[in-house]
Parts: sequence; C-alpha cells; structure tokens
Amino acid sequence: MRQSVIDEILNRPYSQELLARDMARLAYTALDGTPRAIPISIHWNGAEIVMCTSTNAPKLASLRRNPAVALTIDTESHPPKILLLRGTVELDHVDGIPDEYMQWNGTYEMTPEQRAEWEENVKSLYKSMVRIVMTPTWVKLIDFEETLPTAVEELIARQSA
Repeated sequence: MRQSVIDEILNRPYSQELLARDMARLAYTALDGTPRAIPISIHWNGAEIVMCTSTNAPKLASLRRNPAVALTIDTESHPPKILLLRGTVELDHVDGIPDEYMQWNGTYEMTPEQRAEWEENVKSLYKSMVRIVMTPTWVKLIDFEETLPTAVEELIARQSA
C-alpha cells in the first residue's frame, strides 16, 4: 500500500479517534508457529504506534523472530468503528519507563486515585522496558458509513450487478 494512501486513511476523523484510544489488539506469530492476539496499550505519535512491555515478556522472542504484526483498534458501540493495521515492529530496550507508556489518553477509565496508584506501581515495578514500535504498511478503516468490510462490499456489488 502506498504511503500516501496510508496517510490519507490514518488522517480521517474516525481513524484519528481510534488512534487516540488506549487499548488495541496485537496479533503476531508465536515461536511455535501459532497465532496470538493480545490486548495491549498503545500510543500513536503521528507516524508510529508505540506499545511497551516488560523485558521478560514472551512475545519479544516471537517479535524478534518475525516482526510482522497486525493491530486492531475498535469501538464497542453500534455501528462499530474499526481500524485495521498491518506492519512490522522494531524493538527498542529503554532504561526506566518509556514516556509513551505513561501517556495514556484516558480512554481506559481510571479515577485519579487509581491513576496515581497505577503510576506508583509502574515506577516501582519496571527498571527497564521494551518499546514495540509499529510502522503501518497497510491500513483499512471500517466505519459502516463510508467503508465496509471487503466481503460485504463484494456482496453488495454482486447484488447490484
């Protein structure tokens, strides 16, 4: 997919709304060759999606071996808004806690007290972390207004032919 198309899709209002969320689902291939899909916190910096994890996370060995991933960010309301992304990741070991990990946008709801306790626990637990940096190479926005899943688009096209 051309970068200009990726940029155009990612700059749409619904895409920006989804990229501002805190949680997504990351899919990757585990060392045993089977698929994995996990919830993970995300931070969009305008060009890349940054996810952070502990240095002993099992997914790191898998991502080193095969950096190809897929990411889904979606809503729980009707009609759903869904942003699908594919790309590769780079792993970056960081002393301390990466800024992106602490910059959740607040869509994952915590009271101020819960947030303060969470930050305290994070700072005491992690001496270093790994930034998982995804550069999108393919994207699709499904908003059920202007864009639909490909299979549904095909059915509609067949029906009108």
